[in-house]
Amino acid sequence: MKIRHIIQKAGLLRLVPFLVAISLHAQTDSIPFRSGTEGYNTFRIPAIVVNGAGNLLALCEGRRGGGGDAGDIDTVCKVSRDGGRTWGKLALVWDDGTNTCGNPCVVRDAETGVIWLLSTWNRGDDPESRIINQTSKDTRRVFVSNSRDDGTTWSKPREITADAKLTNWTWYATGPGAGIQLRGGTHKGRLVIPCDHIEPGTRKYFSHVIYSDDHGASWRLGGTTPADRVNECEVVELADGALMLNMRSYDPAKKARQSAISRDGGATWTEQRIVPELVDPICQASIRRLIWPQADRPGVILFSNAASERRERMTVRASFDDGATWAVGRMLSAKPAAYSCLVAMPDGSVGLLYETGSKHPYEEVAFASRTLEWLREGANSSGPGTNGVPPAAGAR
Repeated sequence: MKIRHIIQKAGLLRLVPFLVAISLHAQTDSIPFRSGTEGYNTFRIPAIVVNGAGNLLALCEGRRGGGGDAGDIDTVCKVSRDGGRTWGKLALVWDDGTNTCGNPCVVRDAETGVIWLLSTWNRGDDPESRIINQTSKDTRRVFVSNSRDDGTTWSKPREITADAKLTNWTWYATGPGAGIQLRGGTHKGRLVIPCDHIEPGTRKYFSHVIYSDDHGASWRLGGTTPADRVNECEVVELADGALMLNMRSYDPAKKARQSAISRDGGATWTEQRIVPELVDPICQASIRRLIWPQADRPGVILFSNAASERRERMTVRASFDDGATWAVGRMLSAKPAAYSCLVAMPDGSVGLLYETGSKHPYEEVAFASRTLEWLREGANSSGPGTNGVPPAAGAR
């Protein structure tokens, strides 16, 4: 079935002229972070946001001694002032000696212009396994910092563990990727950060959120998913004001994402389910609102992940019905790939910061921008469980 027929079947032909007109800019590909350079063995865990000047801030972990998740890890940042074509010098956002400062999750408050960065900390000699079984020297802690000058400088990280983490939780992670600010409803202006944790004695992962109703001055713990086997997640606001979590899933029944819904601003979560069309290799992924619905056209929500049972084939999909279905999708690259973070570009195009490489996914953190027309024109025939993306080698 051709893409126009897919859109026609969904009653979305009125969207086609808009897709063509939204942006005429050429596509962009660049590499802001390359492992083995600038004093770091590996760069991982991308997060990206647009600042008040319309520039891109790309953040990630700079891992000094190796590619592992523990050790001497800093949070670093680069800025692009030309839509991702070129990037400025590497800047340190958070360096605590030989300890681990990472899991960046970033959100810009549109009302104040302040950029908020939520992160986690642990001792560099405390691996995840020891933190989970409570034999570590310390534990996983939660911090917040901010930039009031569009990412030029950052405040000293402030610990909020007591407000964001229950005392008997062991492992904890913010994001990674990006949070959101709620656009409307009772909780308009709320900053929401997706997170995950492990509850004691279970060794089971759950997803949850934390939020701020006072523009980042204080943070509160929101609701936890009703079921386990989910962790790293991102959140998107739906047209009716509900929130949707899209989560990394460990359910052995299906290598696919899970989702859950909140109708109270993130205080509670229900309707947790597997999303079988979003095939996933048990990895982080990204979800982002690109367009809000209007009377003459539907909204657009984007999703990016390594759309395979292995960490490869970075793919972008679009939903025109608030994530109920994923009508179109296009593979950005067939190479090894892993974590990603979507961003809505100032010109209306789609930006993606993602891990990739020729031999393995952690050789570089790359950036790409594409138009919705690129996504529409390049989508393939829909098949079972693929929704416009060809099946990966070895996929069931």
